[in-house]
Amino acid sequence: MAAVGVQGPKVTDCVTKVALSICCENLPDMDTFSKSDPLCVLLMNSSGQHWTEIGRTEKIDNCLNPKFSKTFVIDYYFEMVQKLKFEVYDIDSENYSLQDADFLGELECTLGQIVSSRKLMRPLVMKDKRPAGRGTISICAEERTDNRMVELEAAARKLDKKDFFGKSDPFLEFYRQTETGWQLAHRTEVVKNNLNPIWRPFRIPLQLLCGSDVEKPIKVDCFDYNSSGSHDFIGSFGTTLAQIQQASQTYAAEFDCINSKKKQKKKGYKNSGVIVIKKCQIVREYTFLDYIMGGCQINFTIAIDFTGSNGDPRTPQSLHYINPNGYNEYLAAIWSVGNVIQDYDSDKMFPAFGFGAQIPPTMQVSHEFPINFNPSNPFCAGIEGVVHAYQQCLPQVKLYGPTNFSPIINHVACFGRQAIQQETASQYFVLLIITDGVITDMDETRSAIVNASRLPMSIIIVGVGGADFSAMEFLDGDDGILRSATGESAMRDIVQFVPFRQFQNVSYQLQPSRCRHAAPDFVCNPEIMHTFKCLIARLISGRHCCPCSKCSGRVA
Repeated sequence: MAAVGVQGPKVTDCVTKVALSICCENLPDMDTFSKSDPLCVLLMNSSGQHWTEIGRTEKIDNCLNPKFSKTFVIDYYFEMVQKLKFEVYDIDSENYSLQDADFLGELECTLGQIVSSRKLMRPLVMKDKRPAGRGTISICAEERTDNRMVELEAAARKLDKKDFFGKSDPFLEFYRQTETGWQLAHRTEVVKNNLNPIWRPFRIPLQLLCGSDVEKPIKVDCFDYNSSGSHDFIGSFGTTLAQIQQASQTYAAEFDCINSKKKQKKKGYKNSGVIVIKKCQIVREYTFLDYIMGGCQINFTIAIDFTGSNGDPRTPQSLHYINPNGYNEYLAAIWSVGNVIQDYDSDKMFPAFGFGAQIPPTMQVSHEFPINFNPSNPFCAGIEGVVHAYQQCLPQVKLYGPTNFSPIINHVACFGRQAIQQETASQYFVLLIITDGVITDMDETRSAIVNASRLPMSIIIVGVGGADFSAMEFLDGDDGILRSATGESAMRDIVQFVPFRQFQNVSYQLQPSRCRHAAPDFVCNPEIMHTFKCLIARLISGRHCCPCSKCSGRVA
């Protein structure tokens, strides 16, 4: 089978619309003879200290416990840290001017915090961070994206022969009706030299196929593929998704493929073949947001490469050398990935391990040691805690080798096995491995990944430095199915590799006044966040969700 040159549009998985509804309680009473007339303003941080107004609720007269009816609908990008500010004012002027209004309090948070909490309730504070009396604000998040998908299987029989020396090479195009005309929604692959083709099953978003309206007209065109790009029209038919569903409940839905020009010219014309819809099913496509709002807890583990190939940490040439501004590539990777995911970990306690170093007190090589040197409690408090533990660990260990990944992968996999014993898919494990070079235990690592592919677990490998990362690309199964040394296939692609040097144009400089453990400015750099581009969401949701039988997700 050959593919038609231009593919149908793709719909990204990492962006979804979230509706935020707001209510407040116990607002300060700023009016002498009546109660406050509150209004809430939503602002989003665009860069640095600059905030952009997104919108305002309605004003509610004389109310200290308002429930605003207007909601804010925001595009939610999981891979970005979206900082929001909610400001509440007592509006006194007819023109709703904020300059003439009394400030009642504000809340700063991230959209990720709201989404993961589903309902975020926080005390309001004044501009100087003093409590705004007993005032509180509650923000509820609701997904506003239609995540339904249509699963279709199509075939045809007795199509017209269009090629002089052979049979037709048919493909189908599905169109949705819009206000401006017909819009291409999907194109199948070409089935070469076949008048009775069976096309591969495919999935298409319901919103893309018919605007989420099963009664909306759909047009299906059938063409004979020509390499010149001038495809020969075989025929067409019109229907609705509701008609297809009704016809396919008891048997396959069949439609005459009609060529209107032939029909006008040829007496007794019946059709140019029959298109058969063998299967039509609407299913829910579970997104990352579904898992988070459904109570799924992400458990984030960090593994850091302390092998000798990194160089002596005391010298500026070392990848572990922490410069006077307080950063290196390892810290940059920890901040960039960790800052995205920490909003979705309720206790924000992250186990952090090192591998490939000689560790005290015996100075034996270890491939799985807690960087806080507390085996019974390897957890660090937030990403700041991981950074602090890393900085304290570095002078106490001797970088050595080899570079073995399998011990730490197997360590996290143990927790994944325990999680699948639960009745619901409430736990998901993400392992971040930051490394500088070639894997030594490749066969063992392949086997560990293949085994982990059956668990609620994903692995992000971030390559620092300029070494040969071809082995990492091999583990990332985007170009094919990963197999163990014994030939066993991975059930799904759970590995994503990112070379951190691709951000070479991004400045990592910190201001001297910044705290040594504070998040550096480059953490929110859009280039970094865009390049990670749905990294974690892609692994956890959609085609890369947990395939376990007790999990609500599935593998496409």
